[in-house]
This record gives sequence, structure tokens and C-alpha cells, in this order.
Amino acid sequence: MFISAEKEAIIVDDILRCIATGELKPGAKLPSENELAMHYHVPRITVRNAFTKLEERGYIYSNQGKGRYLKEGSMQIQLHLTDKISFTEKMKKLGYDVETRNIYCEKIKFDPDIYQILHANEENSIYKVGRLRYINGEPIAIHYSFVSESKFPMIKEDGPTIESMFAYYRKLGHKDFSSSKTLLSINFPTSDEQQMLGCKSMVPLIVVESNCMDGHSKELLEHTKVLYRSDRFKYDITMD
Repeated sequence: MFISAEKEAIIVDDILRCIATGELKPGAKLPSENELAMHYHVPRITVRNAFTKLEERGYIYSNQGKGRYLKEGSMQIQLHLTDKISFTEKMKKLGYDVETRNIYCEKIKFDPDIYQILHANEENSIYKVGRLRYINGEPIAIHYSFVSESKFPMIKEDGPTIESMFAYYRKLGHKDFSSSKTLLSINFPTSDEQQMLGCKSMVPLIVVESNCMDGHSKELLEHTKVLYRSDRFKYDITMD
């Protein structure tokens, strides 16, 4: 079992190296299971398992009866994580066709971490506003905003229609924005997130958490959690 897993990892690594070096071009057909089994002196099931991992990670796809192929080059969008403008504004400046769909606005159960960040007590109501972001028709990010009802009394009513939190805040008199305590981590998508983002379980998500502040008063407006498909972005984290 250990030898089989080791051989499987070698096959995966070798194919990834061929992708990185350009030996395998987008759209190229991969060798068959039989060919690779003979080359690596392993059972076909070992090669099949390696292919499954590559497919789960979004590198290859199967064409029934014809074989497996390297996916065409996907979008690699450079995203500056510390900008003071909205995601939609950033993407439009880069020339992308951007669409945002509000997926829900719901009151959350008491979460000590979120409540502490928003300086709320257990009697306060915190709402989670979720938006799904599309670039050129493809879902690539989920934005969650945690907002205190005590600070924004109409969030329960307004939340289900909000597509841009920055636009919403501007209507309420907030003009400039800044962020603080930005944290980056990596998670694998839940089944719901896989469905929303159209990705496999092994495609990592870059999770960016930060606090959105009023640029002038430094008043805390919201806590934000954004899930980005890691296979669709290049990240610029240079501080201004």
C-alpha cells in the first residue's frame, strides 16, 4: 500500500512538472493508463488514482472514450489584496466582465470571535451578507460581510438586495475605506462551496479575513471573509 501511494505521488509530481515546464501544453492528451502503468511498472489502478487526484485539483479532465486531457489555460487574475476600493471596481478597472449575485442575508448564531471583532454583546444581532462573484461568467469568489444591526439598523431589510457593501456604505455617508488585521489562510471547499464555485473538493480556497473601516473616522463597519478560488488568482500583497 505504501509503495503504491509513493508511486502515485511520483506520477502526479511528474505530470505537474511537465505542466510547469511546458512539456504538456493546454489541451494536450495525456498518455493512457496502460502506457503510464508500463512506464512506471505499476498497476493501472495506481495510474487511475493519480489521474483522479489531478482531476480533483483542476489540472486535467476526462473525455469519455477518448482519454484525459490537460485543461486549457485558466484565468489568472492579479488581485491586490490591500486595495481600498471594492472587488467590483478592481475587476472592472482590469477590464473584466463582473457580476455579483446576492445569495443571502441571515442572522448568525452567537459566535464569540465575530462578536468580539464587532464589539458586540450577546444581545446584539449580527447579520451575514453573502455575495457570489463572477468574472466573465465564471464563479470565482464568495464574499461574506458580518454587520452589526446596532450600527446599521436597516441591514435586515436591506441585506438581501446588497451587491456592493461599499456602495451601501456610501449611501449612508461613508466615503473612504481602509482595512485592518488582514489574515490569509487556506481551506478546502465544503460541498456547498464546491457547488457555488463550480470547483472540485481538492481545489484550495484562499481565505482572506479583514476588518473594513471608515477611512476618515476609523469606525469599524464590518468584518469581511472572502473565499477566492486559488486556481483563478495571482495575489499581490504589497503594502502601500
